Amino acid sequence: MAVRGYLVKSEYSFYNTGMPRVSQEHLDARRRQILDAARRCFVRNGFHATSMQDVLSEANLSAGAVYRYFRSKDDIIAAIAIDALAEVASAFEDVFDIDTLPPVEEVLRRILTTIQRLDDTQDLAKVAIQVWGEALRSPSLAERFAEAIGSVRLVLTRLVEAYQERGLITRDVPADHIAPVLIGLVHGLMVQHVLLGDVDAAVFGDGLRALLTSKRPNTIPYSQNPTRQI
Repeated sequence: MAVRGYLVKSEYSFYNTGMPRVSQEHLDARRRQILDAARRCFVRNGFHATSMQDVLSEANLSAGAVYRYFRSKDDIIAAIAIDALAEVASAFEDVFDIDTLPPVEEVLRRILTTIQRLDDTQDLAKVAIQVWGEALRSPSLAERFAEAIGSVRLVLTRLVEAYQERGLITRDVPADHIAPVLIGLVHGLMVQHVLLGDVDAAVFGDGLRALLTSKRPNTIPYSQNPTRQI
């Protein structure tokens, strides 16, 4: 007697346990196929002008196959952003597992190199700038980005604290004040790379190294700096 299957909700969809299950590798590959197709559409046509039908056609998939993973363009672009931020975070997360921290400029170089690689392979900067504009129009998208960037900011804050504990970064400035600046460097690289075209990770890295190694005699402690409230 055949056993009747029943429905179970997974991360991706409902599946029938009475039928052969699709492998995780297949699910991951299909998800990447959809995201890659969406990125191409966003770069070619712009985020706002791209419809879900455009994504379906580019991916050469049926509506059911795509909506199984993503309900809307906002879901797709949020997934693209979260994946990219995860890759950026992976560029320095191993620092927490070693006793001797690499120079600060080396960690920043890793982050910038990862951004450059993602831009070369996935047009990250072009997509990101479009999405930032769309987030101004979509409160739900803005909320998702704030949550994703907030997570990266927390990791960067931990990273700065690790360097402060070893005396490699000043304690005069709170770590959670430094982390947003690091994120701003990444955003600044992407904007200049897309709009000007003459700035890349190597150029940015050289400039940062010069700033980080510059000597600043007679510095004013953060707590006594009258400009800190500006």
